[in-house]
Amino acid sequence: MGKKRFEIEYAVNSSPKVLYARLNTASGLSEWFADDVILENNIFTFIWEGTAQRAEKVLHKDNKVVRYRWLDEEDDSYFEFKIIKRDLTGDVALLVTDFADEDEVEDAKDLWNKQIEQLCTLLGSGH
Repeated sequence: MGKKRFEIEYAVNSSPKVLYARLNTASGLSEWFADDVILENNIFTFIWEGTAQRAEKVLHKDNKVVRYRWLDEEDDSYFEFKIIKRDLTGDVALLVTDFADEDEVEDAKDLWNKQIEQLCTLLGSGH
C-alpha cells in the first residue's frame, strides 16, 4: 500500500522572502522544523530528540517553492513548501504537501499544524 499525498494551506503574515529563508536553509529550518539541521552536499540531516532523518533538496525556486525527498523512503514521496502570494490582496499563504500512510494522515496533519504554528510564532504572525 502506497502513501497518500495531502496538502494543507496556511495563511502566513510574512513576506515571501523572509518565509523562504526559513524553509530553504539549515539555519532557518532548525529554528522551527527540527531540533537541529545539518547541511552537507545538498543533503539535510534533520534531528528530532536524538533521531536523525536525511533528505535531499530536489527542487527550489527563490521565494516560491522548496521540495525535499527523504532518503530512507522507498517510494517517490517528498515534502514540499510552496509560497503563494495572492495578487489581489497581497496575502501570503504557505502550501505544505506531504505523504503519509492512509491511517496516519490525520496525525501527520496535526504534526504539521504544530510545526507551522511554531513557524508563525517565529515570524511574529498568527495563522
